[in-house]
Amino acid sequence: MTATILVVEDEVIIGMDIKNSLKKLGYNVPAVVATGEKALEKAATIQPDLILMDIMLKGAIDGVQAAEKIRTQLHLPVVFLTAHTDQTTLQRAKETQPFGYIVKPFQEKDLHTTVEIALARCKAESEIRKALEKERELNELKSRFVSMVSHEFRTPMSTILFSTDLLEMYINEWPEEKKKTHLRRIQSAIQRMIEMLDDILVIGKAEAGKLDFNPCTLELEKFCRELVEDIQNADKNQHPLNVNIQCTLTEVKMDDKLLRHILINLLSNATKYSPENTPVNFAVSCQDNQIIFKIKDSGIGIPVEDQKRLFDAFHRATNVGSIPGTGLGLAIVKRSVDLHGGTITVDSEMGIGTTFTVILPLS
Repeated sequence: MTATILVVEDEVIIGMDIKNSLKKLGYNVPAVVATGEKALEKAATIQPDLILMDIMLKGAIDGVQAAEKIRTQLHLPVVFLTAHTDQTTLQRAKETQPFGYIVKPFQEKDLHTTVEIALARCKAESEIRKALEKERELNELKSRFVSMVSHEFRTPMSTILFSTDLLEMYINEWPEEKKKTHLRRIQSAIQRMIEMLDDILVIGKAEAGKLDFNPCTLELEKFCRELVEDIQNADKNQHPLNVNIQCTLTEVKMDDKLLRHILINLLSNATKYSPENTPVNFAVSCQDNQIIFKIKDSGIGIPVEDQKRLFDAFHRATNVGSIPGTGLGLAIVKRSVDLHGGTITVDSEMGIGTTFTVILPLS
């Protein structure tokens, strides 16, 4: 890929000579500017790979001042061009952390060598920054994972421990129904942990790029209504779930597992974060070779500041209080929507409710 270089030189003839030399060496030189102010403006517009900056420039700011602003504001590499080698000028230039320093007059081979070294250094530093940022993200992800596991697994494990202790103590005294109650509690707690582990495995595959996309033919209305029935059973019918399917297509081709992840998570959240007996509306429609799913609740809403990180793994909104959750559901939803080549949007207001809209292409 051809590197783009911006030349900042107030001597027109010298500037054009440098431009011609660079173009002959195979670089792209979109502009030669004569002042520090123009350098800032042009650098912000074209975002070059490298800037060759004369130090002594006419105008309100010289090359050193312009380079400092470019470094702090635009984070672009600068190589200085100058006929001045005095200690004061050199010290000022060093403080801007330049990627090179060429003394005029210079040979074309010196220019080529300095530019190539600067570009290589810039690329190396960029890769290091990306690696450090990835490491920071991984460390943050690990921290949130440990926090989630230690918090969310504690409750079901405590339930299992408590119920098994009671069964051991009173197994010969309790009636069968009471024993079954505690067995159901154990089963429910184990199921909760299995679901959390499944979510962790799914998001792990998604982050590693190994989450499979296997579209198959689905009977859309049947699929949606069976899924709604599962949600109502899990919710113990505490929320009216209104279903409105207006789609002329009887069959569609989608990944049933990923679609289940999308709808189960969104519908479960709608019931979980809504007061008892408040309705949840689930609408399905077809338009322009797309299927549109809308899930609307009258729940607690999502704070604006949390909406920016809504689909980050292990992130939970600040207003969820003691409502249990792993912070993985919406992350899984987003990855599943992306694999379908679709989009997801959210419209939420605190204390009023939330509407999620998922649009999936049919082709």
